[in-house]
Amino acid sequence: MNAQEILKQMVEKGVSDIFIITGRPISYKQGNVISNFDDNTFSPQDTQDFIREIYELAENRSGSTLVETGDDDFSFAIKGVSRFRANAYRQRGTFAAVIRVVSFDMPDPDALHIPADVSRLAELSRGLVLITGPAGSGKTTTLATIIDHINKTRNAHVITLENPIEFLHRHNKSLVTQREIDIDTTSYARALRAALRQSPNVILIGEMRDAETIATAITAAETGHLVLSTLHTNGATNTIDRLVDSFPAEQQNQIRMQLSMVLQAVVSQQLIPSEQGDMIPAFEIMLANAAVRNLIRDGRTHQIPAVISSSGEEGMIGMDASLLKLYETGTISFQNMIKYALQPDALEKLAVSRHNNKDDIADRL
Repeated sequence: MNAQEILKQMVEKGVSDIFIITGRPISYKQGNVISNFDDNTFSPQDTQDFIREIYELAENRSGSTLVETGDDDFSFAIKGVSRFRANAYRQRGTFAAVIRVVSFDMPDPDALHIPADVSRLAELSRGLVLITGPAGSGKTTTLATIIDHINKTRNAHVITLENPIEFLHRHNKSLVTQREIDIDTTSYARALRAALRQSPNVILIGEMRDAETIATAITAAETGHLVLSTLHTNGATNTIDRLVDSFPAEQQNQIRMQLSMVLQAVVSQQLIPSEQGDMIPAFEIMLANAAVRNLIRDGRTHQIPAVISSSGEEGMIGMDASLLKLYETGTISFQNMIKYALQPDALEKLAVSRHNNKDDIADRL
């Protein structure tokens, strides 16, 4: 059975990730569980042959990056089946790959339980919006829903800078230019500088990896563009601190000042195993109101969670409040609520106080 047929069967199963690793059968992740595809253990040659086939599916992409650096990110599609995002790499002297299934269709924010307050960020005309969270938490998907909303509702030029391109946006009310790092341009920083000369209204940066990219993104937001990007951080406080700490100490006050003026929102998310066996997102939403801007400017980011918790009427919610809401609606278990909480002890006490006693909590486990 060739790689294309195996990938087709994986899509039919509804899996999210496929693992090609020497010493065990092809494996896949469905929900939060990893299972074997069959009983055929892959040899080093089997693994190399499979990876060679997916490079051929990627329009005969060269494997030189994988050979020279030890890893390679790229995307490809099988007509009538799906798109895929692949990371090929070396481990223990052999090749391996993890392949993410990416639908041809744009994700539906309602079906994915993305809050309306997140979707409404598409209505912003300028400023910086950050979607954050650990790897595999759905950041790219959330960004895709925001870009899709802009594409359907606004007359604009949208430029996306991605590595690799996952979701393909067809031109609708907007013109959508999608550039892939290492294919269409050499780096995020170079592509972002060029984007400012391409008459954009909206710029999506797949990831802000260095101070140069961050500084250029802030400049783009200052000059009237809507800039969307991601960071591998948890929570608004950690996100803002990470941005500031990317710069030398003598520049950090200036960066705080700039961020206080251009930052519009930080959305942090993580995926939680649900009681139904699938994965459900939990969100922290911070919107940059006057209080938040003052705290950023003054370097008092540790006080931002208090502003979030007291600003529910403005559309803000903390991560632990989001987890508690999911628990109280029966969507996630008590154990998972505590496991994924930012402050598990405080959240447990709050949950117990809201449900009178631990016996009531135990009935819900």
